Amino acid sequence: MRKLSPETIAKVKEALSENVRNIVIIPHVNPDGDAVGSSLGLWRVLKKAGYAPTVISPTDYPAFLKWVNGTDEVKVFEHGPAVCEKIINHADLFFLLDFNASDRAGDKLGALIEKVTKPIILIDHHPDPADVTELMFSHTEASSTAELVYRFVESLDLDKYLDKDAAEALFTGLVTDTGSFSYNASSPDMYEVVSRLLEKGVDKDRINDRVYNNFSAQRMRLLGYSLDKKMKVLPEYHAAYISLSREELERYHFEPGDTEGFVNYPLSISDVIFTALFMEKDDLVKISFRSKGGFPTNEFSDMHFNGGGHINASGGESRLSLAETIKKFEELLPEFSAKLKDEHRKLRQ
Repeated sequence: MRKLSPETIAKVKEALSENVRNIVIIPHVNPDGDAVGSSLGLWRVLKKAGYAPTVISPTDYPAFLKWVNGTDEVKVFEHGPAVCEKIINHADLFFLLDFNASDRAGDKLGALIEKVTKPIILIDHHPDPADVTELMFSHTEASSTAELVYRFVESLDLDKYLDKDAAEALFTGLVTDTGSFSYNASSPDMYEVVSRLLEKGVDKDRINDRVYNNFSAQRMRLLGYSLDKKMKVLPEYHAAYISLSREELERYHFEPGDTEGFVNYPLSISDVIFTALFMEKDDLVKISFRSKGGFPTNEFSDMHFNGGGHINASGGESRLSLAETIKKFEELLPEFSAKLKDEHRKLRQ
């Protein structure tokens, strides 16, 4: 069971002393379901406990998550940096959720985090955390940051403030970071947390419907186009990828979150164990990687695309053009051919 050590509990309780009121909760840039869910779950608990918490998201969150209770209270840094900086300057305590290096909050907000002199508590499940703070609750084997936020709240005896709204937010984080419990979801600890959240009245069917059946028609058309016209399969490497140019995204009226999950679709192809999604932005190419088995997408991304993440799910970026980035990716695959073939063989045993 993943709980805080007695020493860490004492330090966190001191950080949450009676002199603390204003608390800022920060998720990573381009927040996903786990970042949004864990942030709003913690926000709700702290609010009911008598604190004055504020969630400051570096960038806006996807439309399909805006039903989660509390999203209307989130401050978006890119939309109002001056207001957010004022809130940060008056904060007594900070939580960093679902990331473990300040630059994952974006350049400007990350720079502000590095200047913070008040206590920082980091809760995350990604590997290789940076030396951001001493107050760190980091477990890479956890399914999600939402799972860890629940354990954090429980360890501090704050679970009495965890109501249905907070439980729904945390459950949303768990669902989205495990693909409805289809990957990274084999730990009994996680299912114990799921059980506790369901006891709070969470309607799992409703949440699944809101998360996975809440897209625009344009998003569905973009998905169809991506799979029909933009997916390339490389059977000799057990790999596949989808690429989308800026013009193609604009053609389908792209909104943040519209391509969520696209990178997973090629993994449904027999014999494909490594996939990528390339998206052309204004000044760079954003990349998502996914894999099955033990192929380390995080190492691949860290070595070649300035990124990182989990073994089976990571992200990266490229300052090359979209065509040059794809060319680089394809030229790297022979170097990893033996590893990909070995992992494919293990999965087929």
